[in-house]
Order: sequence, then C-alpha cells, then structure tokens
Amino acid sequence: GLDRPFFYRLVKPLAVLMSQAYPQLAKKQKSIEKILLHEEQQFARTLTLGLKLFEQELTKLQGEKQFPGSVLFRLYDTYGFPVDLTADVAREHGLTLDIAGFEKEMQRQRSQSKSASRFTSKPSLSLAENKATEFVGYKVLKQTLVPIVDLSDGKQSIEELSIDEEGFVILAKTPFYAEGGGQVGDTGYLVNTTSRFLVTETFKEGALILHKGKLIKGHLKKGDKLKAEVDAEKRRAITANHSATHLLHAALRVILGEHVMQKGSLVEPERLRFDFSQPSPLNTEQLKLIEDRVNQQIRANSPVITELMSTEDAKSAGAIAMFGEKYGDKVRVLTMGSFSKELCGGTHVARTGDIGVFKITAEVGISAGVRRIQAVTGQYALDWIATLEEQTNQLAKLFKSSKDNLLEKARLDIEAKQSLQKQIAALQQSIVGMMGEELVSQAIEIQGIKLLTSEINGVDGAGLRHLLDQLKNKFKSAVIVLASTELQRVQLVVGVTKDLTGKIKAGELANNIALAIGGSGGGRPDFAQAGGDKPEALDAALKNVRHWVETRLNGNYA
Repeated sequence: GLDRPFFYRLVKPLAVLMSQAYPQLAKKQKSIEKILLHEEQQFARTLTLGLKLFEQELTKLQGEKQFPGSVLFRLYDTYGFPVDLTADVAREHGLTLDIAGFEKEMQRQRSQSKSASRFTSKPSLSLAENKATEFVGYKVLKQTLVPIVDLSDGKQSIEELSIDEEGFVILAKTPFYAEGGGQVGDTGYLVNTTSRFLVTETFKEGALILHKGKLIKGHLKKGDKLKAEVDAEKRRAITANHSATHLLHAALRVILGEHVMQKGSLVEPERLRFDFSQPSPLNTEQLKLIEDRVNQQIRANSPVITELMSTEDAKSAGAIAMFGEKYGDKVRVLTMGSFSKELCGGTHVARTGDIGVFKITAEVGISAGVRRIQAVTGQYALDWIATLEEQTNQLAKLFKSSKDNLLEKARLDIEAKQSLQKQIAALQQSIVGMMGEELVSQAIEIQGIKLLTSEINGVDGAGLRHLLDQLKNKFKSAVIVLASTELQRVQLVVGVTKDLTGKIKAGELANNIALAIGGSGGGRPDFAQAGGDKPEALDAALKNVRHWVETRLNGNYA
C-alpha cells in the first residue's frame, strides 16, 4: 500500500551493516540513493500509465478470457510495463495471458532489430582453415608483399576474384584495423602492379581479419602478394576520436562522479558517440566543464602510452575496462598522462595534442539512466565551429547588429514582437466584440432555435473561439458556425448550446463541413473545430448547414 518511494531509504542501513565488506556502499551512498530514487519515481509513472492502458484494453475484451499477446507486448515494449505485473493484474480480473502471442511479437522485434543493426552485416562465410591474421596496424599503415591466404564471395571460399566482383580478402597479416570496441574498421586499398582492390569495410571472423570490398582493377587469386594501404587520413581522424572518448570518459567521472561507466560507443572518422550511465540530463554548465576538461588535457599534449600486462595487473593499476570488450590473459592498457587509464584494443594518437580540439555537439537520453554525448574533433570540430560562426554572422545581418550585441538585440526584438502581438490580440478582441453585435442580427430562426453561419476573414483561430463564446452567451438556443480563410487554408469553429446537444453534435457538424472543404474536424457535443484546404468549397458547405441542422431537429440521422 505504499504510495511513495521507499526503496532508496534502505541504502543507509545497508551501508552501516555491510560497509566493512563493501566499503563502496558508504563512499557512494548519496549517489546510490539518488539513482534508486530516480528509478522508483520512474517506475511509479510506468505503473500508473500501464494500469490505465490495461483498464482501457480490458473494456475492449468483452467477455474474453485471455489477454492478447500483441497488447501485452505493446505494454512491455512501448510503455515499459513488466510482463509479470500485467500477469498479476490480469489474474485479478480472471484473465490468462497469451504468452505465445507475446513471444511471437518479441521474436519479430528481434528479427527487425537484427536486420537493422550495422554490426550484423557480416556474411555467412565458409573459409578454409587459416592461422590467425597478424594485425600490424598499431605501428604501420602500409604493409608490402603480403600473401593472400583466402578469398570469399560472402558464402564460401573461392579460388579467384575477377574485376568488378565484390568479395572478401584474407591476408597473412594486415595494417587494417577490424571493427570492434565501438571503432569502425579501416578502409583503403590492396594493390600490386596489376590489380587494385578497394577495401570498404574491415571486420573479424573469429581470429581472421576480413577485408570486404570490390576489385576495381585486374585479377586476384590465392597466393598473390599485395601491398596493404590503409586510408591514412581516415585513420588519423578515427584515432583522434577514439582517444577523445577516453578523455571524455575520464572527464565525465571527474565532473559527474565515479558512478559514470561506459555503456557503449561509436568511433568514426567524422564524429564520436559515447553512451554512459547517468540518471539525469546534463546542464549547460556541466557540459562546458566536461568540454573544457577534455580540451585542457589535449593542450597538455601528454604522451599516450600502451602497455601489455595481465588482467589482474591492469586492474591493480587502476585501469577501467571498456564496455563490450572481451579480454584475454594479456590486455592492452592505454594511459594518457595521469588523467586516463583504460583497457582498450583500439588505435590511438601518439600524444593527446594530436586530437587538436574537442567539441560536444549533442547530449541526449537514450534509455532509463543512460545518456549519450556526441562530439567532433580536429578538422571536423573546426568545421563545425566555422559553420556556427557563419550562422552567427547571418543572424547578425538579419538583426542588423554586430556579433557582440547580437544576443541583446535579438532579445529586444523578440520582446517588441511579443508586445505587438499582445496589442494585435487586444485590438482583434475589440473588433470581434463589435462584430458580435452585428452577427446577432444575421441569425435566422429554424423551428424555434437560432442558426448563424458566417465567414469572417481577418480573424485567427483564437478570435473565432472568442467570438463564438460571446455569441453563445447571447443566444438561449442556437447552432453557430464561424469560418475564416487565410493563405488558402480554411479554419472554422462550431458551437451548439447545451439544450440542443441531444439532437445536434458540434463535432459531427464540424466533420461534415470539413469533408466538404477537403479537411477534417471534430470535438465535443457543444464545441468543435475543423480545417480544410479548399476555400472555394466553403460557401456551398455553409449553405448546406441549414439542411443538415433541420434533418437533425426532425430526428433524421441518415
């Protein structure tokens, strides 16, 4: 029966009881309490919404004994309502769950997710048994006279590859980095004196590194020797972004707290994306502090040192493991000055200064308790800043201001516009008030009620509603339709006094008119709105209102 968060209050006594075995409980008590409270509050909202939706669906079942799997899945997938809770509520109403239907929907989603993922584009390969590909790309971007140990067409091992054919090339060793740990695979060329293979993707299949691409010149067969050339410019941009993610991770932990842990990343030439645990959005000040801290480390130009050591030694040295990575007995530990130490198998800059500059471009939430930062570095960051500067220059011209005074000038212009809008609204209401008196005399009488239909141009939607309210107050029993046309778009309002709503529904009348003017409409029995894009049909539609009202008054609803 508790109706407020309580679970987070258990952290304090737990820390007292267990801090000897788990000292981090006491050290991080406030942070843990904050995260648990946030989760409880969010779950309470989920529970309330889920129960409301469950009740809505319940009314549709009409004597059914089973709760549909499709609805069960929607409650779970769209609104986060746990299946076991739905089962509890369903049981209280004498319903069983269509688990088979739920699993069918789950499987469909998995299939869609798998087909949409960029990391599941690997082909089904049948390759000859080969030794692991030796990766030499940490130190060099070119490797000469490397033999082809296998070729594939994406389905099976093949003996040769002809010009314009797409396929996969496996070398004995390669400087091409295979996609992994969030870092995209390298691109470039495999060449010899007669042939040229364009590498568009590089990824791993077990211990093998596969170069995917197209033969754009010559002919290739197993045993041929090639020169492997990584696209150096793209690699430099990728390494800058990858090293920047490490600095970003460290900066987040400094600014936000040690609860921050990596939850995913994507490192491309053009940008970086970093997902991390954080219960609440970051404000402007926090983002600036994080960005400043990363750029401070870039300017420090600290050496980036990699060491091979055992997993235990790495942990003892304080290295942080990266999300999604699998580590063997020996791991690569990447250290940037005294600021960052992480386990990582990716490629990196030699010194932090090689990153150039770091600029955050976006910060968003992607799931409960997980935030995402997107950023750019190097030339891409400079280009992004240059674009912003050009936009600022254009705005300064529009506001006829210098860049230094742009913000103040924009604020003053907006305030002036708002003041004018208030004056216009007041003037319009005054005009509408005068119109009301004139329109009363235009109403006709049908079977003891008043009917008023009128087209009033120059009045916006708010003005029409205000005028409608005035007229309804003046008539004891009436049907009123007011319309206005602006920029070839018709908007109209319909009002019906309370005594008539048993026979005449404003929503039905609005929809009837809207169909005639190429739009849609609807609303309550006493008030409705509609719109359409056929102003030429408005006059005829308004003339038809009388007939429509008369049929309803006579009890004819056909």
